[in-house]
Amino acid sequence: MRPKTLVPLSAIADSAPDSGPRPPSPTAPPPLSDSELLDAYSRAVIGVVEAVGPAVVSIGVGRREGALEGAGSGFVIAPDGYLLTNSHVVQGAGQIEATFTDGSRWPAALIGLDPATDLAVVRVQAAGLPCAELGEFSSLRAGQLVIAMGNPLGFQSTVSTGVVSALGRALRSQEGRLIENIIQHTAPLNPGNSGGPLLDSRGKVIGVNTAIIAMAQGIGFAVPADTARWVVSQLLSYGRVRRAFLGIAGRSRPLDRRLVRFHNLERDQAVEAVEVEKRGPAGQAGLRSGEQIVGIAGQPVSSVDDLHRFLGEWPVGQPFRLTFLRGREQLEVELVPVEADFFP
Repeated sequence: MRPKTLVPLSAIADSAPDSGPRPPSPTAPPPLSDSELLDAYSRAVIGVVEAVGPAVVSIGVGRREGALEGAGSGFVIAPDGYLLTNSHVVQGAGQIEATFTDGSRWPAALIGLDPATDLAVVRVQAAGLPCAELGEFSSLRAGQLVIAMGNPLGFQSTVSTGVVSALGRALRSQEGRLIENIIQHTAPLNPGNSGGPLLDSRGKVIGVNTAIIAMAQGIGFAVPADTARWVVSQLLSYGRVRRAFLGIAGRSRPLDRRLVRFHNLERDQAVEAVEVEKRGPAGQAGLRSGEQIVGIAGQPVSSVDDLHRFLGEWPVGQPFRLTFLRGREQLEVELVPVEADFFP
């Protein structure tokens, strides 16, 4: 019996009947030229400007009727006349006027402002207005294209472009609170840009331009849209942002290392209660001047900013536990925070 001859698989494949013409192998598209890339960039910016431009307004303010003394920017966030701008643009104004890109001028009324985030809402008595849509902070990336619109130095409907330089910056508001998750970008800003929108390439508002650093170039800041969305909801509901209040003045200070080890604390700093308002929630709960706050609602505390951050999110009237050191002893008390603006 003859042994079987083994045939290589390659030979079988080569001898297989032809099943017809094979499709051409895919090829990568040719790279775009520099001029084509610039054209695409220009079209993206033009598209955003044409879509959002009519919603961007110039905000004129005056201390008395008939005399406009300052100007900033703002933009429509609802078709029935609600505008978003910076708190420092309209704070203390006796007269507010919004000028649209078509030249129409409307008197505006202040709905509410929040100096802690430098945001404010005003309203004109108009309907069917073009409006801008607030986007999401979570979608931002460093290096992303951004477009700033506003009225710098009184020049209406000015457009500038740049990129996101950094995310998660922190900036002090005029009242000293820390505004977190600030967007740093390179779109040129000048006085008058305050309150104008910072937009992505799809025309979504990703921030509200709020500040520049004097004598610096390419460093601008914007309050993120997520913060603006929350502040707007508070201002429309209450005319103010409701924040919890404890009735203490504090400062950060280092803790003795022995206390940190003895109580197994997560941080080596605490907030010393420099002053305690006797009628305030902390004073009523028994906190005394000189004691050191190390925790709030189970979260470690090491700075006044930690307290502000917590109180900005905690519901007014809902109790929580405050942990503090009295000498070498660690104690806990239950507090019921009240609303800051309404504490007698």
